[in-house]
Amino acid sequence: MAKLRIKGIPLGAWQTNAWLIWVEGGSSKPGWIIDPGDNPTALLEVVGAHDIQIDAVLFTHAHLDHIMGLEAVMSFVGKRQAGEVPIYAHPLEHAWFGDPQLNLSAFAEVPPVSVRAPTRTLEEGDELSLGPTRWKVIHTPGHSPGSVSFVCDEAKVVIAGDTLFAGSVGRSDFPTSDPQALDHSLRQKLMKLSDEFVVHPGHGPSTTIGRERISNPFVQ
Repeated sequence: MAKLRIKGIPLGAWQTNAWLIWVEGGSSKPGWIIDPGDNPTALLEVVGAHDIQIDAVLFTHAHLDHIMGLEAVMSFVGKRQAGEVPIYAHPLEHAWFGDPQLNLSAFAEVPPVSVRAPTRTLEEGDELSLGPTRWKVIHTPGHSPGSVSFVCDEAKVVIAGDTLFAGSVGRSDFPTSDPQALDHSLRQKLMKLSDEFVVHPGHGPSTTIGRERISNPFVQ
């Protein structure tokens, strides 16, 4: 029987959660990498150890700490697998991958970040398949204009990026942030999920929608 596995690996100085999602139980182990941040060695070691076939690299958004490891990931995967591995992001942020001003690396104490552009788009309502599991894309702007969350209704899981954290939310004071949009994304999209949904955020520990609904001051 197929089993969905989800593992978060904090990467880099910002301890950005890279999420590795895969399905076990069949003849292969199809998987996704979501938000490969700085120095993804630990992430790639897990991919190799479990012999996971990476079907796609997905991004919740394109700030520097979420995209820095993309080239290392693509090089690693390219040596193990044949064929192109698609890279997914919201179209509002495709240009950010090669623009240090937009991805904010120009303002951080790191070398300017410029990586390859996504090859696929993620839009509100899109549906993606990983093995037998089905995931829908929710556009959750505010922290950034192209932020998205990935929701699996069957597994009661949401990969929320920097929109929602345990006890907090993503920053909305960047030049491309929008506090009102973030509030709408939280209240009208993520908080519409049922309490039992597990939230896997871009930073910090996982939580649940129910826990955040009663304790997170930003959604009261």
